[in-house]
Amino acid sequence: MARLGGNRYGKAEVRLMKVDRATDRHVLHDLTVDVALAGDMDAAHRSGDNSAVLPTDTQKNTVFAFAREHGVAEVEDFASRLARHFVDSQPSVHRARVHLREHAWGRLDDRPHSFAQSDAEVRTTTVTYDGSAERLLSGLTGLVLLSTTGSEFRGFAKDRYTTLAEADDRILCTSVDATWRHTGPPDDWRKSYDAARAALVAAFADTYSHSLQETLYAMGERLLSSCAGVAEVRLSLPNRHHFLVDLAPFGLDNPGEVFYVSDRPYGLIEGTVLADDAAPDPEAW
Repeated sequence: MARLGGNRYGKAEVRLMKVDRATDRHVLHDLTVDVALAGDMDAAHRSGDNSAVLPTDTQKNTVFAFAREHGVAEVEDFASRLARHFVDSQPSVHRARVHLREHAWGRLDDRPHSFAQSDAEVRTTTVTYDGSAERLLSGLTGLVLLSTTGSEFRGFAKDRYTTLAEADDRILCTSVDATWRHTGPPDDWRKSYDAARAALVAAFADTYSHSLQETLYAMGERLLSSCAGVAEVRLSLPNRHHFLVDLAPFGLDNPGEVFYVSDRPYGLIEGTVLADDAAPDPEAW
């Protein structure tokens, strides 16, 4: 005998471009949308009865239709509207998870309707709704930060396999993936996101780093202290290594100016920082 365990299904990577044309100065919303639904799906798995299954093609169409009917505006609001719709409109769907990535575009010479795609970080949000409670996550990926000094790494544990030399002045570079959990919707999603991003950047720049772990904690702590209504911050920081090149064979010195950039393997530092009065999120991120 067997029984069905946890399961979900949905439409992944729905690519949506919404152009707001209310004024001559057009606004782009370039999104990748993932939808995942869970609920009373036992019959579909065990006997092939699809009466409870909302097709993934319908989910895709809903994304496009909602963009037209309701607009996109802030991604958290758009994700929340979609998640609530799937649960509230389908008796068999008990839980919906909508994850959004917003891809940035910049204007060409401040012209009203010409753009170039940006290589900047991607704004993210994940909204989960189960019919009564809503879980709101905001975040970003691919925020590349670098300091040319103000970082060291020494006094670390050593064993017979250790070859890494201690460094008292090194380049510190990382590509930040950050997710923060709200206790409720802020008054202004854009201002909340901008404040969180600014806090992460400022903490990275202001912290004399003895390790990337110390920098991670400082970034999470700064975001929590700067942004009301945030309970928890999760950070993933790959260490983008820059190694000083030995130029002595060529009769040259190298006073911290020429580096070899190694993209792999890399150290990966991850951690969660919580507000003093916040309980850890029981749901794995």
